[in-house]
Amino acid sequence: MTPPTRLPRPSQPPLTPGKTLPTMYDLPSDNPEEPGLPDEFHFLQPLLLYLTFQPTTWNSELVYSAADLNLYYDAKNPRWYKRPDWFGVVGVPRFYEGQDLRLSYVTWQEKANPFVLVELLSPGTEEEDLGKITKEVKTPSKWDVYEKILRIPYYIVFSRYTNEIQPFQLVGNRYQSINLVNGAIPMPALGLSLGLWQGSFREANRLWLRWMTLEGELIPVPSEAATIAERRASLAEKQAADAQLRAQQLAERLRELGVNPDEI
Repeated sequence: MTPPTRLPRPSQPPLTPGKTLPTMYDLPSDNPEEPGLPDEFHFLQPLLLYLTFQPTTWNSELVYSAADLNLYYDAKNPRWYKRPDWFGVVGVPRFYEGQDLRLSYVTWQEKANPFVLVELLSPGTEEEDLGKITKEVKTPSKWDVYEKILRIPYYIVFSRYTNEIQPFQLVGNRYQSINLVNGAIPMPALGLSLGLWQGSFREANRLWLRWMTLEGELIPVPSEAATIAERRASLAEKQAADAQLRAQQLAERLRELGVNPDEI
């Protein structure tokens, strides 16, 4: 008896790398000392903060902010630093000694410590950002540096994954969690508030952390400022044209009544 013919099983196509290899959420930084996951959001969010940090209570020439810049905090241990995602300072010039771009921010060579600092939560950095580290470390944690050493008045932690803001204000010698006011963190000393804004920045539409006035009006980025100026100019032009039209209509009505408008 002739054995039945067995048809070959259809071969399965190999899985794509996207289904077999780690994703951007799985891969750590190439720097073992910084286990965070740098991503595009960590570039765009600090940029938006940088562009909209415009305190109304300070001369713009004495306002400085930076992103991902080494922040040196201990003159006795001059190699110790933290690298905040973004921080803002008032009372120091934009350029170091009025001349040069800073390579880092060295607190013992500056006239002021940061006034406000933002950390963006990443997998692997949450415990340190929120002061929950329990293991022994060689240098002070971020929390201890910001709270006890530099005594930064406002420390803001923001998660892009939950869109949650966790704001802290230095009260006495401790950071205390503070409540949002109308969805924002008012900072009267700056004439600004910091809150969430749903909108498009660099063509990415999402919730962003953004500077506003104390009344909640957005501080525009340069491109928005140009658009606002164009709209105001267009509105002023329209209002002038409407006023001229109304004047012409009034003059015509007076002539119909036998009154010369030029003699009024």
